Amino acid sequence: MTGTLFGCAQDLPPKPNDNSCSDWDWDDELGVWQCDDSSSGYRGHYFYGGRYYQNKSTFKNSSAFKSYQSSAEFKGGIGSGSKGGFGG
Repeated sequence: MTGTLFGCAQDLPPKPNDNSCSDWDWDDELGVWQCDDSSSGYRGHYFYGGRYYQNKSTFKNSSAFKSYQSSAEFKGGIGSGSKGGFGG
């Protein structure tokens, strides 16, 4: 089982390049990055399609998520265990 998690991060989309947040965690359920920067006003927000969503509920109820979830690009369910990593 050693090394199982190392390949997972390679399957994730790149972290957002956004000046408002410098630390990101992957949300495996939603398949998007969540801001985890304690000095950012966006901490806890989800980022998708170039914009921030205040919380999980807001994102899940958005038309953007519904469209993403039904697309072939949906990344939910991958990268399990990568949350809180060092950006592997």
